[in-house]
Amino acid sequence: MADEDLRGLKIDKSAGDRRPVRRRTRLVRWLAVAGALLIAGLAAKWFITQRVEVETVTVSLIYPSQTFTLLNASGYVVPQRKSAVAAKATGRLVWLGVEEGSRVRAGEVIARLESEDVSATRTQVAANLASTRAALEQAKAELKDATLVYNRNRELVVQGIVAQADLDASEARYRKATAAVDGAAAAINAARAALAGADVAVGYTLIRAPFDAVVLTKDADVGDIVTPIGAAVNAKAAVVTMADMGSLQAEADVSESNLEKVKVGQPCEIQLDALPETRFTGRVHMIVPTADRSKATVLVKVRFDTRDPRILPEMSARVAFLQREVKAGEKQPLTAVNPAAVVKRGDRDVVYLVKGERAVETPVTAGTRIGDMVEILAGVKAGDKVALKPLERLKDGSRIKTAEK
Repeated sequence: MADEDLRGLKIDKSAGDRRPVRRRTRLVRWLAVAGALLIAGLAAKWFITQRVEVETVTVSLIYPSQTFTLLNASGYVVPQRKSAVAAKATGRLVWLGVEEGSRVRAGEVIARLESEDVSATRTQVAANLASTRAALEQAKAELKDATLVYNRNRELVVQGIVAQADLDASEARYRKATAAVDGAAAAINAARAALAGADVAVGYTLIRAPFDAVVLTKDADVGDIVTPIGAAVNAKAAVVTMADMGSLQAEADVSESNLEKVKVGQPCEIQLDALPETRFTGRVHMIVPTADRSKATVLVKVRFDTRDPRILPEMSARVAFLQREVKAGEKQPLTAVNPAAVVKRGDRDVVYLVKGERAVETPVTAGTRIGDMVEILAGVKAGDKVALKPLERLKDGSRIKTAEK
């Protein structure tokens, strides 16, 4: 009996151990649920904030002539008549009547050197000429008198009134007077030549425009020493540099391998970096008959069909050598984009316009293909950036980042 009572007083350990196990199980379950919720929240936040990396292209203006362009070459606008105007004599510049941009006419005086010395020499030569003219008049008067005496003595010697010696003396005087007149006339010619030389020397101090032109640069100023050879220290050889703006041509380097695509008289389009919205028509004027060995190119000169005051020397130019003439309806630029940027959404053509960090679905009206581009009639304008790929991951308002960022 006592043993049974003692066994009844023992503690059942299995019943007490099960309670903490259940608590730990519930805690693990709660932690698992919380972790799952946290992961789901982070995943949702990641999907919401994730930006699609896209490649972009720019909507551009293209010309129909690009579809029949045989060759493109780059170069510069160069005047075919250009002059560094210098003096023919050495002297100090005392007057300059032009500046950059001044338009001058052929023969117009644009500058003047000091001329006191040559002007004084001319004055002296002019005085000598006047003196020789007076001497000629005196010699002519002497000749007239000697002629009368000689003729009278010839008549009187026949009558025996005048001795032969008197006739000989009058003849000698006549011949001497004749020689004096000839000498005075020669002296006048010499004085005239000296005066002409003095005029030339004075003219050398006047610097004139060689042709109708526009002054490009001013290379000397009042007070500078100007010399034709520029050998002296601080001396200036040229006073101004000018160019005939009517002789401007685009000079482009064409690769030897492409030279067969170019011929004289071929129509061209010229685009200047300074005037990107304008294309100027022109024609091949000359293929210079020599090659540049270092660049393996040949210089081609293209003249402009019309003059434009906006075209200036040394502007960068790109020349398109065309297969045919540009028609009247092909002179206006067209808005175009890479056709891969246009996708179908339902029954509409759309592009994804890049605005900040968003892609905005924008309906467009697509036109005809122009080379490797497609014309856009409405919806976007030149200069707009649109997404190129991956378009399948984009929708209206998608957050994006460009590939270069």
